[in-house]
Amino acid sequence: MRRGVLFLVMLAGALLVPAAPASAHGGEAPDATAYRTEATGLSQAVPGLTVRVVEAGARLELVNGTGGTIEVLGYSGEPYLEVRPDGTYQNNNSPAAYLNQTLAGDAPVPANADPAAPPQWQRISAEPSVRWHDQRTHWMSADPPPQAKSDPSHPHKLRDWVVPLRQGVTTVELRGTLTWEPPPPAWAWWVGALALAAAVTAVGLRLRQGIGTVAVVAGTVALGYAVTRATSGVEGQAPAIVAAALAVAAGVLTLLGRTPFLLLLGGAALAMFAGLADAGVFTQAVINFPGPGWVSRAAVLVALGAGAGLAVTGLLRLRSAEPAPISSDA
Repeated sequence: MRRGVLFLVMLAGALLVPAAPASAHGGEAPDATAYRTEATGLSQAVPGLTVRVVEAGARLELVNGTGGTIEVLGYSGEPYLEVRPDGTYQNNNSPAAYLNQTLAGDAPVPANADPAAPPQWQRISAEPSVRWHDQRTHWMSADPPPQAKSDPSHPHKLRDWVVPLRQGVTTVELRGTLTWEPPPPAWAWWVGALALAAAVTAVGLRLRQGIGTVAVVAGTVALGYAVTRATSGVEGQAPAIVAAALAVAAGVLTLLGRTPFLLLLGGAALAMFAGLADAGVFTQAVINFPGPGWVSRAAVLVALGAGAGLAVTGLLRLRSAEPAPISSDA
């Protein structure tokens, strides 16, 4: 038993180490946020040009299918990015090239970064598309907006925003809105996860084979959620995918009558890496997921609650399976 628990702790640590850097989710995209950034359209139609908000509002994505060059202008109106047919180029003399390296805009700007200087272009991609942070679309303060403080139960439109683009000598504006949205009732989702954990534990102690089916279903739900996020461009999903697959495998092996340690292992991994790691979706309104927010929260609830229940069931079964200590009495 002790060796099994030690192995579980070691495995969790091994998974956690590579998972930590991935929390940035490709350009510091948040798992969830209180701010909804929406693009309402271009000031005039440009055939072949597509611009949209991605990564829960963390970045804008521009895809240039016009056959020509599209410029993104920086904060002083200087050339910042050029998306050409042969790839994307960044002007290293634009302050935006440095300010936009992080979501918080706190990267140092070198002295040579002068919006009045001639552009110094560097190719950063071979694709005619680019994603970038843009402070014009974000709420840059760490504090909530005054409207949210005074009335936290209703959404508040904070401002309209504009990001200027240029095609040749023609300037086109990408327009959008920034809105603060109130958080969901996080307590309800946590209570649901606890209730599910208790129900799964009860099933596991009464139905020795039925708990294997629970593990397969919960693992499949978590796997589908993580794969959907990964295919939509959300990075850092490998730990959740591995944990969900492990839960499915543990369920199948449990149905075949194998050791309950596998149930403990699969359940703990599912709860930790597909549930607890994404529990921030319970507390914020806007989620980095291509679908309704409740779907994301439900998937995390299943991973967290069912995973905890599976782990507790496996642990209790291991304890009951341990041989009784041998008495030293004659």
